[in-house]
Amino acid sequence: MPAQATSPADAAVAPEDLEALREQLGRVPRGVVAIAARCVCGRPTVVRTAPRLPDGSPFPTSYYLTHPAAVKGCSTLEAEHLMEQYNAELAEDPELTAAYARAHEDYLARRAELGAVEEIEGVSAGGMPTRVKCLHALLGHALAAGPGTNPIGDRTLAVLKERGLWDSERCSC
Repeated sequence: MPAQATSPADAAVAPEDLEALREQLGRVPRGVVAIAARCVCGRPTVVRTAPRLPDGSPFPTSYYLTHPAAVKGCSTLEAEHLMEQYNAELAEDPELTAAYARAHEDYLARRAELGAVEEIEGVSAGGMPTRVKCLHALLGHALAAGPGTNPIGDRTLAVLKERGLWDSERCSC
């Protein structure tokens, strides 16, 4: 079974989740309100973060990718300039552009569930709705929200799997 968005009952952040996140990130995580997606082994893959951190800073990245292999895979794809290909596809494909705009609206609606923060109003993550800037954020959204919500996140997941960089259906913790 692939890494999937968690149900509300499974989304709670247990002490062992915080410890796993500390190990994954190399620091104590900030503003975590839920585990938005888990590895097939149960460890966190994506955290849901408050739109305002405990120190008062606005934080637009509601879905933060934490799984080390997924993070590394996205970094590899970014270093290889996959975003340029995706940006070209957005410019040429009206259906993809519309789906990506819907992903932006979905992201904003989900973040609004956690509260409004004026400084980041209308700002989602990953470059949405007009460009592809951060594959990590887009994959995090896709994993948390489920297939079909974020087309660029879904495409990134497919490329990671195809290239053997990371597979949500296998544990690599």
